[in-house]
This record gives sequence, C-alpha cells and structure tokens, in this order.
Amino acid sequence: MLAEVGVNPWWAVLTMWGVVNAVNLLQAAGFVSRVMTGDMRINGILGRVIILLAIPTMAALFALVRTGEGWFHRIGAIAFLAFVAFMITVDYAWPVEFRSPMRPSILVPYLALFFGSIFLMGLPMFRINLSLWLVTVVTTTLLLGAMGFAMAKGVG
Repeated sequence: MLAEVGVNPWWAVLTMWGVVNAVNLLQAAGFVSRVMTGDMRINGILGRVIILLAIPTMAALFALVRTGEGWFHRIGAIAFLAFVAFMITVDYAWPVEFRSPMRPSILVPYLALFFGSIFLMGLPMFRINLSLWLVTVVTTTLLLGAMGFAMAKGVG
C-alpha cells in the first residue's frame, strides 16, 4: 500500500486522517451538547480532548518533515496546531467570550483556523485514498449539520 500511495510514512498520513475525523465527531458532539444541556460544559471537555489530539498531530508532522514529504501533507497539521494554540489561548488560558456576543476580531480567525485545518488535513486523502476521504466528507457533513442545528437553536 505504501508504494501505491507514495507517502512515507503511511502511518503519519493515517494519523492525520484519524485526527481530522476525530475533531469532526468531537465538535459535532459539542454542538449537540450545547443544545441538549443549554451550556458549554461538555463542549469544554470535548475541547480538551481536541487539544490532546495535538500530540499525535505533532508526531505525524515530525515524521512527514523528517521523511521529506512536501507542504501538501504538512500544511493541515500546521494549521491544526495553530488552531489548537489559538483555542488554548481564547478558550482556556485567557478566556474571552467571543461567540455570544460575537467578537469578529476573535471569531473570524478562530473559525478560519478551525475549518481551514479540517479542509487541509482532509484534502491529501482525496489523492491518496478516495474511500477514506469520503469518510472525512461524512464526518465533516455531520459537523456542519450539528453546527447548523445548534445555530438554529440559538446556541451555535
């Protein structure tokens, strides 16, 4: 399989695929929890799990850099790590309410990093393995549906 896809190491690419799908599912659950509970406590716990996903992301990025894989395979990990750093800052280290009321100066970069990292982590799989990429399409659709549901209920 490794020679077929042309990415070395294959485990690093699969790790990134696992991270992007885990983030999609965790955040979808976070949006649904906002509706079900009316608060952000469960979402905050799931956010900490997303932060922990930076560990396998760093390992995969290190492996991709070490083996000389190009930016196409690295950029998603870099964007995700930037998002995690920003999330730690505005959600945990120095909490700032930016969702409601909306503070575009924080919300726009937050969402751009979040959705940009999902797109950039998922994109390489389109060229590598279409079936695995389609799984990412499904989990991203679930995330967007959960986000829309939460927004419609006023807790997005």
